[in-house]
Amino acid sequence: MDRVDSRYTMKIILLVGLGGFIGSVARHLTVTVMTKLFPSAFPYGTFTANIVGCLIIGLFYGLSERLGWLTPPWRFFLVTGLCGGYTTFSSFAYENMTLLKGSDYGTFALYTVGSLSMGLLAVWGGITLAKI
Repeated sequence: MDRVDSRYTMKIILLVGLGGFIGSVARHLTVTVMTKLFPSAFPYGTFTANIVGCLIIGLFYGLSERLGWLTPPWRFFLVTGLCGGYTTFSSFAYENMTLLKGSDYGTFALYTVGSLSMGLLAVWGGITLAKI
């Protein structure tokens, strides 16, 4: 990798890190505020972060398609960093929308059901392994 490539790579890593920092702090604040406003067994904070994150990633991609303003560095900062730090559910939802738009219903179903079931199974497995 030459010097220009390594500088670009470092720039992208820093943008993703900065966006992730901002997104993670925003998620923590969202969860904290929602938990105080709506004390309940239902995880309103996480639910809100996931839904708002989906709206934000949809806006970023929608505006980018319409106006062509989302350059690769901005995409890494806003989508991978900010939205990724705020919620990975937004990426999951966007990828599913892409599959649906492409009429790839089998992959959509496999990805959706597989992610939910395997995710729950993985959490259970992690908890079980931690008890050993």
